[in-house]
Amino acid sequence: MNPIRQIVAITLMNLRSIPGRLGASFVICIGIAGVVAVLITVLAMATGLERTVSSTGQADRAIVLRTGAQAEPLSTLSREAMLVIESAPGIARDEFGPAVAAEVVVSVSLPRASDDQMAAVAVRGITQASVRLRPEVRMESGRMAIPGLREVAIGRALAAELSNARLGDALSFHGGQWHIVGVFVSGGDAHESELWVDANTLMSAANRTVFNSATVRLNEPGSLDALSKALDENPQLRVEVQRESDYYLNQSKGSVQIIEFVAQAVASIMAVGALLGALNTMYTAVATRTVEIATLRAIGFGALPVVTSVLAEAVILALCGAGLGASIAWLLFNGNAFATGSALSQIALRLHIGADLVVIGVVWAVVIGVIGGLPPAIRAARQSIAEGIRAQ
Repeated sequence: MNPIRQIVAITLMNLRSIPGRLGASFVICIGIAGVVAVLITVLAMATGLERTVSSTGQADRAIVLRTGAQAEPLSTLSREAMLVIESAPGIARDEFGPAVAAEVVVSVSLPRASDDQMAAVAVRGITQASVRLRPEVRMESGRMAIPGLREVAIGRALAAELSNARLGDALSFHGGQWHIVGVFVSGGDAHESELWVDANTLMSAANRTVFNSATVRLNEPGSLDALSKALDENPQLRVEVQRESDYYLNQSKGSVQIIEFVAQAVASIMAVGALLGALNTMYTAVATRTVEIATLRAIGFGALPVVTSVLAEAVILALCGAGLGASIAWLLFNGNAFATGSALSQIALRLHIGADLVVIGVVWAVVIGVIGGLPPAIRAARQSIAEGIRAQ
């Protein structure tokens, strides 16, 4: 019998014996299922954040910040600087003038609906140009805030996260009540986790005299270099220009890396437990079939088919665990709302468990199965035929 037929024959025999040691086999499946479920779920947080933030911004828009500022709330732009920016080359114009939106971004603390704990929320002070520059923003209900009034439009994702954040409710920050007059959507991007108010009203309430950023629409995506060069060479300014999509992608990198590190660290710790379970189970399986393996070797079955069959059994059990873990993660967490962020703001997102994350989970499961099955497989192949038969 050729080696491949030997491998198939022994593997099928091993699998048929699983019902007799169902409890031990179940240990492998459950252990690996836990690893895969946790890994996939936490990675879904990272990919959800990356998807949400990377969808914010367009290639034909750019953001202007003070040189050295890593985020909008840390930047300052005077009104005089805004006038210079509006006259720079590369900026599109419409019937209202230069396509430039001067904006203010501050952080306030508001209670979450889930636990009433205070969460950092970004409040964006906008001008009329802000909405014109972002055609993806539309009102789901109500309207935008009227200039001069303490009114707020809230992103749909944020409205689901905060307490008392429905249309007609009032939010308390910066010394007063701000009435929610509208709920907006923007294609599921990061802006849906913001409050939008009139910029001048916010600056007055927050005792601010400067803007934080300028969002501009370019003549064409290739105009970014011309705009950046013109602003860099202007002695009146100390600013830097980034494509809007690049800016938001950079904002998410740190959080994504932290979440991915946590996912891999937690999964690695759990994987050690699953690996020990797999080793114990496979060693037990080999020990209970000592005579059987020795008999097969005596009638002509090679060492390689024995090793391969034990490994195959371990991998098959690992794949069953991976399928169980992925199913649990998908059923319990796919589509669930989740909020993540920093001390400056939080971003509301939804977990998405796709095929890419399932593949990662399967790879981890197979690696655990191979490592857990290899030492018992080698032991089975190395055992003496005579000693194995005498073990009867």
